[in-house]
Amino acid sequence: GNANSSTRVFTFDELSAATNNFKAESVLGEGGFGRVYKGHLEDANQDIAVKQLQRNGLQGNREFLVEVLMLSLLHHPNLVNLVGYCADGDQRILVYECMQLGSLEDHLLDLSSNKKPLDWSTRMKIAEGAARGLEYLHDIANPPAEPLFKDKKRFEEMADPLLEGNYPLKGLYQALAVAAMCLQEEAGNRPLISDVVTALEYLSGPPNEASQSSKESASRSPSFQDSAEEKEAANDGGGEARSKLEEEETRNSLRFKEENVERI
Repeated sequence: GNANSSTRVFTFDELSAATNNFKAESVLGEGGFGRVYKGHLEDANQDIAVKQLQRNGLQGNREFLVEVLMLSLLHHPNLVNLVGYCADGDQRILVYECMQLGSLEDHLLDLSSNKKPLDWSTRMKIAEGAARGLEYLHDIANPPAEPLFKDKKRFEEMADPLLEGNYPLKGLYQALAVAAMCLQEEAGNRPLISDVVTALEYLSGPPNEASQSSKESASRSPSFQDSAEEKEAANDGGGEARSKLEEEETRNSLRFKEENVERI
């Protein structure tokens, strides 16, 4: 069902009519997930932005519906509202309210000669609004837009489910350690990009005997059939030591230049 009564389920024909059959003249922009068209709903007398997701993309039906549910629950003056969606046949389409003044990019880049650049006060107001939107997502929304890095038991959730567990668990922890170091709040604590390249080069190399997929490791491990209590104890008791070991191994893999040892 709908997350709330204001979220509308559209048919493909309705959105096709609203966007003039998805013609090129209606395109507002294009990104990695598909094109965005400007449309108009005659029955509601409302302009809309219609994001048509690529049908050959990686987003499955379940992930699409979860995204629709989450977007339906988020309402804030500094966030674009989700008007509805379409899951008609193989079509996956999101419908948002249309920003009549265009995107921020339209007002900052490639300005026409007769268009004045945004003044300082306006830019700061825009920055404040963006920050308020992020504040809502991080601190107010239930559940909060919360980093999985904080819970080591959820690390495997950050791997693409389409891999179905076929990846080296050790490699996942090391890749996450690299990402975590790149996200350090203090810039001085972040590794050099050349060090990151070296670490990822190491991780992209051929797997060795110790780099089994998480599925294979679990099935071959004597503890695979252990009780939930034993697994929990293993996570709590050995997880911290393993995380420290993985982080240390990743740090060692980054140390390819003597002059960068202290930074890492």
